[in-house]
Amino acid sequence: MVTAEKLQTMLRDMESVRLERTTSINATEKFSEVVCAFANDMPDSKEPGYLLVGVNDDGALNGLQATDELLQRLAALRSDGNILPQPALQVEKFSLPGGDVVVVEVKPPDLPPVRYKGQVWIRNGPRKAIANEQEERILSERRAATARTFDATACADANISDLALNLFAAYRQSTVASSVIDENHRSIEEQLAALRLYDLKKNCPTNAGILLFGTNPRFYSPGAYVQYLQFSGTEITDIPIDQAEISGDMGGVMQQLDNRVQSLIQTSLRTRSALREEMQPNYPLGAIRELLVNALIHRDYASNSPVRLYCFSDRIEIQNPGGLYGDVTRENYLRVNSYRNPVLAEAMKTLGYMNRFGYGIQRAQKLLHENGNPPAQFTFESYYVNVTLQRSGR
Repeated sequence: MVTAEKLQTMLRDMESVRLERTTSINATEKFSEVVCAFANDMPDSKEPGYLLVGVNDDGALNGLQATDELLQRLAALRSDGNILPQPALQVEKFSLPGGDVVVVEVKPPDLPPVRYKGQVWIRNGPRKAIANEQEERILSERRAATARTFDATACADANISDLALNLFAAYRQSTVASSVIDENHRSIEEQLAALRLYDLKKNCPTNAGILLFGTNPRFYSPGAYVQYLQFSGTEITDIPIDQAEISGDMGGVMQQLDNRVQSLIQTSLRTRSALREEMQPNYPLGAIRELLVNALIHRDYASNSPVRLYCFSDRIEIQNPGGLYGDVTRENYLRVNSYRNPVLAEAMKTLGYMNRFGYGIQRAQKLLHENGNPPAQFTFESYYVNVTLQRSGR
């Protein structure tokens, strides 16, 4: 992060492709556009960009008194889902004789282009602008050379005929600004590549493209399905009363899972007081959805093992192949998130299966508590993560 000495240098410097100053404190739209532009790093400097809040154009401080609410609002730009994929962003306050300065540091990602509300913003010198088609293509090709996650890499044996383009067209309407679509003169391959779903250099879909919109994702990723088993008792050795292998494009899988999970929800009458009764479900549907989405976006798709959804008479178990990833540990998994499949995470947010990034487990635990269920229990192994939800009223 920025040191006090580096901040003094930035206060003396002119605004540039990597530096912007502002006295605004409520301009969330402007802040988001600046963060998006810094993240796209059009000059390919591979250096962070800096937004200085509380500073005039000439570098003089304007006497800002930075509140916790301002710091939280700036930090929330990272996870509110309007900037996709998520930027690497840090916020820090410096208290100087002329007032406070809030520094927002934005690091360029491995998976450009980055969009804010469907538009790709870039820096042209000290000014920001919406990228044209050629600039977007440059960012897309740059990503292909640096992609490190499985979902962003090319699915070398696939071709565009393996994609359900009607599903992609509907998704694009939710992801790309309508003004960009109206002015679009790009090929379908370039449109896919702009959303990290196609590799232009290798002329094939990415793994994310196949998993999200493939006509048969399991052909290329044999483990890309959910094994569903329902038991009448509490032991895995019992004979299942229902079973299925749920596969297909990601949206279709979630719809099938939603139907299965809703059939598991049973309600009973609960007495809250002498004069008050209410219906209580055995599980809160929202908690199961959150944890299933978590399993689908964090699983290791290079594994041939499926996600497992096992439903017993007293509990539900969700298991996904692939252990903890990146910076996440057994100690910090409630506070820290690292996405094994960031393109899939972005898509699930866009498709409406996530509200914000990094809050799925906390929201699930809150819903369980409000419904009277015990907290979900997590088991972490090197090759899988298992989540157990206990039935309410036990």
